[in-house]
Amino acid sequence: MSMPIDIFFVYATAVIWIVATIWGVKNNSYKASLFIGITLLLFLNVRYLINGAPNGIAFFVSLYDVFDNLGLAPGESAPALATCPNNSCSTWGDQYLNHSSWGVAFYDRFANGPELRSTLLYLHLAFNSIVFVLMHYQIARPPSSENRTTHRLLGRFSFSFLTIGTICAVWLAAEHGSVTEYGGNLSKYGFWFMSLCVYSCAVMGVVKIRAGDAASHRIWMIRFAGSMWGAFWIFRIMLAITGPLFRNWESVSILMSIWLSAPIGILIAEVWRRKLEQPRAASQVAAPAT
Repeated sequence: MSMPIDIFFVYATAVIWIVATIWGVKNNSYKASLFIGITLLLFLNVRYLINGAPNGIAFFVSLYDVFDNLGLAPGESAPALATCPNNSCSTWGDQYLNHSSWGVAFYDRFANGPELRSTLLYLHLAFNSIVFVLMHYQIARPPSSENRTTHRLLGRFSFSFLTIGTICAVWLAAEHGSVTEYGGNLSKYGFWFMSLCVYSCAVMGVVKIRAGDAASHRIWMIRFAGSMWGAFWIFRIMLAITGPLFRNWESVSILMSIWLSAPIGILIAEVWRRKLEQPRAASQVAAPAT
């Protein structure tokens, strides 16, 4: 079986990422896992900007072809699978002819859609990718007397970029009501809900810091980071798992990712935050009074 080299690269990186994450959980050190996740996100998103939306989407769809076709006999299909003209929505050549129906629709909407739609996608990816990188820098380097001005300036840039990226996402989702492969109106409202989860956490962070509550600001920005990880990575990981499990029901897999990924990301971030705070709280209690 032939495999496109770039698909192999993503799979191999994913395996390394899993190992790094397991090691990080055991050793309470997440730098390697975070670095791989950020780098791989940029690799996937920048492809859209360099190669154009149709090619970027075809690569994205190809990542799931292996999973979506697991257990299927040659020539066998399922309600959640579809074909596309000349198999152009995938980079596997003739290896896989069936693809997720949402993936086929995704490709067709941008390969044959208006230029504005692609422009909105590029803006959403570009601005949200910048925010994704900046938020880690901001969280890793809390404001101090030396970097307070820089921290504040980067925060304002980041919030402005997030606002633009979110507007583009909401605008794109407004068209999904007629796309049955996505789940119709359920996908439209789901993407709006995802945007609300992400943006509301950021807004709460801004509200808290403007009120002078730096501790609550940091809490909400960690939750915001979790929502961003959920909206990007948990969304995609869920598709790989639920795709083959629910391929007898069109749009169930994609709807689960749309509605659940951001809240799950916030929940994981909150659990992670509390886990990191426990040793600090314990040391403060144990410290002798001065």
